[in-house]
Amino acid sequence: MAEIRLEGIGKRFGTVAAVTDLDLQVRDGEFVVLLGPTGAGKTTTLRLVAGLEQPEAGRIFIGGADATRRGPAERDVAFVFQQFSLYPHYTVFENLAFPLQAPRRRLPRSQIEATVREVARLLRIEHKLGNRATQLSGGEMQRVAIGRALVRRPSVYLMDEPLSSLDAKLREDLRVELKRIQSELGATILYVTHDQVEAMTLADRVGVLHEGRLVQLGSPREVYGDPRSIYVAQRLGSPSINLVAPAALGLAALPAEVATVGVRPEDLHLGQGGRPARILQLEPLGAETVVRLQMGELELLALAPQGRSLRKGEVLPVGFAPEALLHFDAGGRRLTRGGGRHVA
Repeated sequence: MAEIRLEGIGKRFGTVAAVTDLDLQVRDGEFVVLLGPTGAGKTTTLRLVAGLEQPEAGRIFIGGADATRRGPAERDVAFVFQQFSLYPHYTVFENLAFPLQAPRRRLPRSQIEATVREVARLLRIEHKLGNRATQLSGGEMQRVAIGRALVRRPSVYLMDEPLSSLDAKLREDLRVELKRIQSELGATILYVTHDQVEAMTLADRVGVLHEGRLVQLGSPREVYGDPRSIYVAQRLGSPSINLVAPAALGLAALPAEVATVGVRPEDLHLGQGGRPARILQLEPLGAETVVRLQMGELELLALAPQGRSLRKGEVLPVGFAPEALLHFDAGGRRLTRGGGRHVA
């Protein structure tokens, strides 16, 4: 495998800046996820690494070599798209073998068969090798699409929301499988998604993009627990972070720079001190229940463990630990406990 390094990358489409001054390193064998909403620059970044787009500024290195002006075929990368892109009239074996049959590879049949069977074992679809693509479920089709990238054994893998078209259970199953495969192969993967659960569960590091700029990069725990801005704080966490004016929580002793306070739902303590709130709605999620609260004019979200006895309309005190609060200035930048600002 190999590392990816982007230095000062810029790309525009007409008047739109798709990527701006992007610096990013994906280490050899690392799984990095780029997270952001539609239009954040995620797919453009992948296409730049793949050579499907050319940057107007900066350089791209793959495996230590400058690949900025190389064509896609010269970069030794594999791209997994959101759509399956399988040949419907081919069997699973034929779909997996197809990338190995290019004239420039000239691999013997025995090597192709051994590679296909090894990848099918990794993906747990050995029993489907004789099936046509049209006979597969959505999850099996996406496994084959991922397998077509794996058989090539490229230097790096680029994945553009490959699980987004699957239902929730299949997404969960394939997330587990994909992480297992990446660990077994020691693969270098740059993966983009707007799904925070994918980012949290798959990534060694998460990069948060906003309007073409990388605004924070770190482990999922770092980005979740120490966001540099309101924008980043809202990208991770389900239910989303509560954002309120300090006065609404009765917080009068904060520095004047604090314009907004953030408190995660899991940091609200139901029935413990604080101010009274009425339960507006209960949303059971199995192990936890999302509790929608009315506190004065505020609506807040909290989490309660399974088995906690709560009822709609109930009024109970709601408290929080002051150290769990996140402070933001009027521009949405995070204020550190010493009064300084994170550099976004």
